Amino acid sequence: MATKKFLYVNRKPPHGSIYALESLEVVLIGAAFEQDVTLAFIDDGVYQLLQKQDSSAIATKNFAPTFRALGDYDVNKIYVERESLEMRGLGKDDLMPLTWEDEDDDWAEKDSIHIVSSAELAEIIEQQDVLLNF
Repeated sequence: MATKKFLYVNRKPPHGSIYALESLEVVLIGAAFEQDVTLAFIDDGVYQLLQKQDSSAIATKNFAPTFRALGDYDVNKIYVERESLEMRGLGKDDLMPLTWEDEDDDWAEKDSIHIVSSAELAEIIEQQDVLLNF
């Protein structure tokens, strides 16, 4: 039986609701059980990946550093919609560096984040078996 492909679509900002943290927790659980996990960040979801987040002013735990663990769980297909970044005046350099080690390439460290157009993201969505929206 083929492994199902799971796409977790993140549309919400990192704080102000439970969606972002819940998504990250579900992704880590799924990856721990060897699900084929892909992440997509669109709309305000792109804010979840911003570098140097500081949530102390809103008295909320900053869970953003947890994204760095994704590579350890073999989650390396992270897609960010280019149009969502551009509409918010952001680029790839504004996002935290997320990497994974490729054992087939002498453990070379590779980038997990891929900036894609909305058309490319639509193709990625079509290839998935299960879609979970947060």
